[in-house]
Amino acid sequence: MSDAPRGPARFVVGIYLGTTNSAVAWAKPGGEARVQPFAVRQLVAEGEVLPRPSLPSAIYLAGEHDVPAGTLALPWHDDRRRVVGTLARRLGDRVAGRLVTSAKSWLCHGGVDRTAAILPWGGDPGVVKLSPVAASAGVLEHLREAWDAEHPDALLASQEIVLTVPASFDEVARELTVEAARRAGLRMEQLTLVEEPQAAFYHWLAEHARLGEEVDAGELIFVCDIGGGTTDFTLIQVHKQKGQKGSEKKISFNRSAVGDHILLGGDNMDLALARRVEQGLQSGGGRLGAHLFSGLVQACRQAKEKLLDAQPPERYSVHIAGRGSKLIGGGITAELRRDDVERVLLDGFFPRIAKDAEPQKSRVALTEFGLPYAADPAVTRYIAAFLRQHHAVPTTVLFNGGV
Repeated sequence: MSDAPRGPARFVVGIYLGTTNSAVAWAKPGGEARVQPFAVRQLVAEGEVLPRPSLPSAIYLAGEHDVPAGTLALPWHDDRRRVVGTLARRLGDRVAGRLVTSAKSWLCHGGVDRTAAILPWGGDPGVVKLSPVAASAGVLEHLREAWDAEHPDALLASQEIVLTVPASFDEVARELTVEAARRAGLRMEQLTLVEEPQAAFYHWLAEHARLGEEVDAGELIFVCDIGGGTTDFTLIQVHKQKGQKGSEKKISFNRSAVGDHILLGGDNMDLALARRVEQGLQSGGGRLGAHLFSGLVQACRQAKEKLLDAQPPERYSVHIAGRGSKLIGGGITAELRRDDVERVLLDGFFPRIAKDAEPQKSRVALTEFGLPYAADPAVTRYIAAFLRQHHAVPTTVLFNGGV
């Protein structure tokens, strides 16, 4: 826990603890506060620290010899052999068995002990593992330490903190998120949880000064939040109340429905691409070993991001070093084309469907890395079922999330 002084908060700080990436923003309380992003300093290469707009929610548990001693030090602490962020993800591309990712998805997985040291799932022998709570705390701790290094006179533990959680998180997952924040050195009396779709909606409100002229009473706003690990749905009803004589109507909003928890997002897309590559490499329908496939998933994530960038290449090569594999060079070399990636992701995850479509439950869900992912990857079918369940015909749709 931080020993920060208990003086009045100078800032309201928002923290998005994401499955794939985390981010921080701040504003000064009172008045017309303007939200400012906080660039998070982190290791981007061995021995190189730079600020970045977000922090990859990845932790690499370095061994004694796989990373040179001293190269994982940060300005605020010595080399702890544990790195969070951009370099962690890059090192994990080389040695997947030491990389902890998707801790947020594990926080809501009721089938395991979320306080037990189980990550990385199926990791290298000898790796000292982390619990989902400890891994989440590790990401939050890095955010706190990076903030404190930039604000020594306004430590994060003394500020008002708004921490996001998926709307579909149950009470256990929310309590475990709070426990992770406590372990990271944040004070509970300064902490407020806000649901991610509502946070996105509040941001949208802040960007629309004339919103009262754009929506009317009775209209329904559908927030569709598709992130790295979860898909969240929320319905928000618009209300207008008559003001006093001569004054404008007051506008208010009420959250009227929240969808079920759906473990479906960017992680599933990376897995689908990895399976596609695996099928092209293996004859007879065989499967790659756990270490190779884990590395392939990370490589496919990188390929996906490159091929769907604003100015993408037509193709992208992936290579994974092997461990005694019979494949050429002891590893994996494959090529992904942009049009093939678009087809896999659009047709598989966002197909055009009838409005009475239902999610398919007979399919076998992806269970790689121990997580019970959604059986049906088609987000559009979940949308149709959610809107039909609540007899909803939204007038406005707000899309959010990295996907």
